[in-house]
Order: sequence, then structure tokens, then C-alpha cells
Amino acid sequence: MNNSNRGLGRGLESLLKTYDEEVEKSNRPEKHEPISNLDIRRGEVQKIDINKIYANPNQPRKVFDKESLNELAESIRIHGLIQPIIVNEMPDGYTIIAGERRYRACKLCGLKEIDAIVKNYTSKQVAEIAIIENLQREDLNPVEVAKGIKKLMDEYGLTQEKVSERLGKSRSAIANTLRILSLYPEVLELVEKGKISFGHAKVLCAVTDYAQQLILAKKIAKDKLTVRNLEKEVEDILGNKKKKKVTKLPSDELQEFIYELQRKLGTKVSVIGNSKKGRIYIDYYSQDDLDRIYDIVLKR
Repeated sequence: MNNSNRGLGRGLESLLKTYDEEVEKSNRPEKHEPISNLDIRRGEVQKIDINKIYANPNQPRKVFDKESLNELAESIRIHGLIQPIIVNEMPDGYTIIAGERRYRACKLCGLKEIDAIVKNYTSKQVAEIAIIENLQREDLNPVEVAKGIKKLMDEYGLTQEKVSERLGKSRSAIANTLRILSLYPEVLELVEKGKISFGHAKVLCAVTDYAQQLILAKKIAKDKLTVRNLEKEVEDILGNKKKKKVTKLPSDELQEFIYELQRKLGTKVSVIGNSKKGRIYIDYYSQDDLDRIYDIVLKR
């Protein structure tokens, strides 16, 4: 797949350099000696016993096409491994950071050793890299990308700015991607299935009424409504609402607060009132959804 079409921009080499710099800054003491010498950490290719290398259990990619894997194995058998894999040193061996497909193909070839570049990251950093590499390389739909970014922020404490640096995307692009998670589940499902584009989804975020949002979403899927036509319909809907309501829209600060709540809770949040007085509504759609929100709100 051509990564340029995804607009993510940063290659794995650039990404790993960021983590290398973080390791150097952290000055983390070594718990055990490297298998060879300090040159390993500078990125030199080493030959490592293939039986000492293990797949990353947190690798987002779980399915590997057998036919393409056999083709790669045949190519390695003839030409050798052109690009080394990248591994993380562990007390009992090595965990794959990048190149599990190449590793599997080498095992199919019956190779005893494999070319690898050894890194020395924390388990947290390896988990982050696995998610980020997946976001850069896999053909994900907008909802999967948004959920992946949200996971980076929630589980690994990355800010939008840090995520934008990791992925090579602007902060506004990250914010817009996260924003679609505020859509209702039925609408998000249409986005996941490719019935609604990311452009449509961004426009629909402005429609907070459940019935109207769902009607528009189904209309997009059925009538192939363009983004421009959708924008016009949304403008008309919001314009009519303004005529009917005398109350002012929430302040920018309050709107930002509501958006952050939606991102954190992973569901629709609405507000009636202003920064001085009002009500906040949190939507849930099943017992499991309610339990999930309960755990988040009361998490200590």
C-alpha cells in the first residue's frame, strides 16, 4: 500500500529515531548487558538466532496472508533478506518491533539466523510503536484511525501535540479525526463500512440531534450525497434551529470542555446552558456502555 496516499508522512526510521532520543534523554539504567556491544544500539545489523526472537503479543496486525507470505519466503530464499527486522532486547531473547512478516517468511525458509537491528526500548514504548506503525501502514477506515489515536492518548498519556509529532500530521488533523468519535454508534458504523466518507463524518459532527444526524447519514449512504450538498443541508438545519431558539450557543471554552468529555467518554455529550449554569447530558446505548462510562467516571 502506498503510504503517501494516507498522508501520514513519517517513516518508521524517523519514528524510531524519536524513541531512541527519548531513551537517551531518560538515561534509563540497564538491567542486563546487551548480547554484543554498544554498537548494537546505534543501529548496526546483527545476525541473531531466529529461535530467540518472539512476536510482539500487542502487535495490532494479527492476520498474515499465506499466499503473500509464501511468495516473500521464496524471494528471501533466492535473494536473501534485503531489509533487516527491528527487535527489542529482552532478558530471555528479543521481541519484534517491526518486521514480523519478514520474520515469519524467514522461518518458512528454514533460516537459523536473521538480520536484525536491536533496540532497547521500554515495554510502553514498544506498545506505542506497534500502534503507530499500524496507523501508518494498515489500510484502516477513519473510525479505526480515530480509535487508535484515542488509545494512544488514553493508555499512553500522549497529548494531541505528541500524537501529531508521532504520526507526522497536524494537530488540527488529529483533532478532526478524534471528533468523529462523537457521532452516534449507528452513524459510526456507516463510516466503518465505507458508506460515509471522513469528509461527510466531519460535517455530521455539527448535528447533535440524534434523529437528524441518523437521517442525514442514511441519506448520504443511499443518495450518494456530496460533502458540499451535505454542508448546505446542515447549514439549513442549524439555521432553522437558531431562528427557533433565543438562547445563545455555549462559549468556545464550554464547547471545548464538552468535546473533551466526548473524547474521554467515547460517547455523545450535550449541554444546555452556559458557563455559569446549565445541564450536561451523557448518552449511553446499552448496559455495557453504561458500565464502561461508570468505570471511566469513577476511575481513581
